[in-house]
Amino acid sequence: PDQVTDFNTLYRQNCAACHGDHGTNGAAISLANPFYLAFAGPQNLQRITANGVPGTLMPGFAKSAGGMLTDQQISIVTQGMIDAWGKPAYGAQSLPSYAATLAGNATNGQKAFSASCASCHGADASGSSGKQGLGSLVDPAYLSLISDQALRTFLVVGHPDPNQRGEAMPDYRSYPGHALTDKEITDIVAWLATHRIATPGQIYQQHP
Repeated sequence: PDQVTDFNTLYRQNCAACHGDHGTNGAAISLANPFYLAFAGPQNLQRITANGVPGTLMPGFAKSAGGMLTDQQISIVTQGMIDAWGKPAYGAQSLPSYAATLAGNATNGQKAFSASCASCHGADASGSSGKQGLGSLVDPAYLSLISDQALRTFLVVGHPDPNQRGEAMPDYRSYPGHALTDKEITDIVAWLATHRIATPGQIYQQHP
C-alpha cells in the first residue's frame, strides 16, 4: 500500500465513501468544487487530509495521525484534487479567509441571516418559513454534528450538489442584495452557534 502513487486509486480507496466517487454527491462536503479548493487552499487541504478534523467523522489519513498513508501519498491526494477539479482563476480571486480572523457578533449575525439567508432557510433558520425541502440549521442535533468552520465553509463556497428540489446553495457572492462580507459570514456563524446546547440528543418523556 505504501507504494500506491496513483491519485484515482488513492482517492477511491480513502475518500470516495464519504465525498463521492467523483468528489460530488457524497455524505461529506463536495471536493470537486473549485471554489472550495481555492477557499481552503493547498496547505489546509493537506493538513485536513493528514490530521483529520477533531470532533467530526473526518479521520486523519497520515501515518503520524494513525492512518495508513505516507506523506507522499497525502500530497498526491491533495494535489490530485486540485489538478482534477480546481480552476486557477478561482485561486486568483480575493476570497474570505479560510478561518475566521475576527470575533463574531451574534446580534449582527441574526440581522445578516435575515437579510441574506431567510428566503431559503426561514427567518429563524428553522426552514419552516423558507423554501420547502430545507432542514433546520438551528436544530441542536444538526449543530452537534457540524463545526463552526464547516458552517463558515458552506456560507463561503455554497453547496453545489442540488437538494431534492433541484436547487443548489449559492456561494457567498450570490446571496440576495449583495455579496456577504467576511464579517457578515463570521457573525452569521456566531448566531447559528448560539443555538447549540450541551445535550443535543432527543429528550424522551419518562413514563411510570
